[in-house]
Amino acid sequence: MKQRGRHRRRRRGRALRAALTGAALALTGAATLISASQATVADDPGALKPLTSDADTDALRLTEHRVPRPWLDRLSAAMGEPVGVDTVLDSADRTLRDAADCTAGEREDLPVSPAATRAYCWDDADTEGWRPGAVTTSGDADEDGRWGTHRVILSAWSREDDTPEGGLARVSFVDADDPAHLGYTSALLAVPVDGGHDYRGLASPVTGMVWYQDKLLVTTGAGDPDALYVYDVERIQRATTAADAVGRVPGGWAANGHRYVLPAVASYRLPDTDGAARPGAISLDRGTAPDSLVASEQVDADGDRPTRLWRYALRTGTNPERTGLPVTDSAGHADAVEAYETGAAEVGGVLSYRPPGTARSDWYLARAAGGQDGRGTLWRQDAEGARATECGADQSQRCWSGEASSLSYWAQTGEVWSQSGRMLFALPLTSIEDALD
Repeated sequence: MKQRGRHRRRRRGRALRAALTGAALALTGAATLISASQATVADDPGALKPLTSDADTDALRLTEHRVPRPWLDRLSAAMGEPVGVDTVLDSADRTLRDAADCTAGEREDLPVSPAATRAYCWDDADTEGWRPGAVTTSGDADEDGRWGTHRVILSAWSREDDTPEGGLARVSFVDADDPAHLGYTSALLAVPVDGGHDYRGLASPVTGMVWYQDKLLVTTGAGDPDALYVYDVERIQRATTAADAVGRVPGGWAANGHRYVLPAVASYRLPDTDGAARPGAISLDRGTAPDSLVASEQVDADGDRPTRLWRYALRTGTNPERTGLPVTDSAGHADAVEAYETGAAEVGGVLSYRPPGTARSDWYLARAAGGQDGRGTLWRQDAEGARATECGADQSQRCWSGEASSLSYWAQTGEVWSQSGRMLFALPLTSIEDALD
């Protein structure tokens, strides 16, 4: 595992390269370009509007709640010594299929323009009943793009079921060292209870996820009083039984059949007001000082208010208890350091990127199809205006995946990662820029 206080390598490392079968992607584009070109042009969300009033920024405030250290230590003492990411990757028991081996129906979830330069589909049996969520990578976790010696992709999944909590959430750890062979295994997300003598499953759908240093930041659906959970990737616990139950069971510890479980180490709660903005999609921006957590909220297409975009500063330093968490004041409040309104609705993915040598940040919004059938849109916005990628003879803007999901930028490879349906895919940020310009 990656040791705290380790020497950080600054070398870029070779880019991950894998050629997708051209025929497979060409067939996908041909099949989807027709429906995309017939779609209605999306509404222009216009320029970003800065939010500066106290009332606006107070609605974005989060309050931190730490899981007591004795709870976590008690859980580890009962379950055994925690393991790291290397151990999880070494036990990968599933394999992603290359796009050429995915069905035409699965490839329908890929964007039309700009096209994915590599794509994979998940194991059917493993994902049945699970809904895909956010994506993050070791490109977020560390500046050298690796965690230890590995390149890693994390993918979140959620499901509703008849468990006492009403649902479960998990994270799949993907070994991305060999682009031609992506193996993975999953860990159940959990929350310690009963003083650390037990844990429950995270019942809320995962809407956003960022891996930053040794912390995994996860946003959840509206039914959860906590809007953001934090997990420590150096505190992964082994389940001791394959039972479908979750938590302490006679003779051991269960994680709904998963080999591993991740207990939360902290959570963040919104203000108890009607106007509080719940973070949905999130991503990491390394172009700010310090690095920042970018967030957007989910507003329906028929909603009566704009969507808010904002960012929290992230903490660096040598204190392992605090490193990787949002910066808080003495009262435990995390305040937004920048906020905007946008006319975009149904935002499923958000990314903020500052081009080298510039003082501005471009905001990229992946918008779901919403109430309309077909595809979503991908917009770039700033304080001056907005522009969408286009496709088809009529310059339709509905060119993105229909189930717009999170956007994660891997600086060392220049790629943006996302997933839709059972497809995990990547494309260069430069190709997005080319499609916009």
